[in-house]
Amino acid sequence: MTTSTPTNWAGNVTFRARQVHTPSSVEELQHLVASAENIRALGTGHSFNLVADTEGDLVRLHGLPPRIDIDRRASTVTVAAGLRYAQVAQRLHEQGFALANMASLPQISIAGAVATGTHGSGEGLRGLASAVAGLRLVGAGGRLTELRREDPQGQLPGAVIGLGALGIVTDVTLDIEPAYEVAQWVYDGLSLDRLSAGFDEISGAGYSVSVFTDWHADAAQVWLKTRTDQPGAGHPGDSWLGARPADGPRHPIPTMPGTWCTVQSGIPGPWHERLPHFRPDFTPSSGAELQSELLLPRAAAREAFAALRELGDRIRPCLQISEVRTVAADDLWLSPAYRQDSVALHFTWTEDTAAVLPVLGAVENRLVPLGARPHWGKLTTIAPQDVIGRYERAPDFERLMALHDPAGVFRNAFVNGLFPRQA
Repeated sequence: MTTSTPTNWAGNVTFRARQVHTPSSVEELQHLVASAENIRALGTGHSFNLVADTEGDLVRLHGLPPRIDIDRRASTVTVAAGLRYAQVAQRLHEQGFALANMASLPQISIAGAVATGTHGSGEGLRGLASAVAGLRLVGAGGRLTELRREDPQGQLPGAVIGLGALGIVTDVTLDIEPAYEVAQWVYDGLSLDRLSAGFDEISGAGYSVSVFTDWHADAAQVWLKTRTDQPGAGHPGDSWLGARPADGPRHPIPTMPGTWCTVQSGIPGPWHERLPHFRPDFTPSSGAELQSELLLPRAAAREAFAALRELGDRIRPCLQISEVRTVAADDLWLSPAYRQDSVALHFTWTEDTAAVLPVLGAVENRLVPLGARPHWGKLTTIAPQDVIGRYERAPDFERLMALHDPAGVFRNAFVNGLFPRQA
């Protein structure tokens, strides 16, 4: 047990737990859960809201045995939930395997990323949670429960993006495939008019594509990642839609050093050293930031871009950078990309809550009518009841909570705002 006050990764969210535990075994975790009135898990803390908060006990999972078990026949790997993607990716690559997708940050924990619907980018790539073939969790009373994709009850699609509300996940089984290489190029100077008019071409130009802009200056930067084992793996050329290849390493935030980022300039390398934007041995940015993200139907991209450009004068003073990505549709109940191909609009703001929240509210007022859903681990000004009202499977998830946690041991204020307790 530790007594230090935990914070999120950026240090701007302080969690209110009375105790923080780091169990060294699943059995110890079961005992903690069985004896707790209220308990939640805290991953690597790359959240900017109180999704992981509790006034009861917090559990950190990095002390559990670092399990990484590859099943070659099933093409899956079962990993300890507290491991970070960078740790798992390195082991997989050494054994000749890969994940289909990774987020921009390899430092985040498997369980935390999955539970909040975190994603990478790619027209054909679903969010990270879609790779989950099974979960093992410690539920109410300390009982171990396993959920598998093939189970006839069909609970896994509801449990994967579970917001920590069904129990403490101990192990995650992920789909894997043979290892591959990726080459990454960065293009400077794409005009925002070209971004809007040519978004289909831009987002479909690689295996994973990200666009960075501030919505004020008429310029954007494109990060293009291609698999060397797929047709058309080369870069589009030295003049692509008016953009030009970067003359050196780039960081998404112009004032930050490009050496903190994964290798660019089209040099092929292992999948896990190119799909993330950031190297695992460097802090991904200054840390002094707030983050928000909205996922909208893919068809709403051009209208959303126009709205953000109209707000550019308000956005720019409190924005560090904004990222545009695409996410393929999935069937996970609480996924922001549930049954719709999506465009994800991410905002890295300055660490000035008083300045940021009114601007974020203005952004959301324009994008919510277009079908926007906020990322579960980021800031939003949208009322909880309006957020959950955008999920047609929310009633099914509420029933799943009642089944797995009838006493509300794993609830917190964040979950209660979405799913109020019945009297």
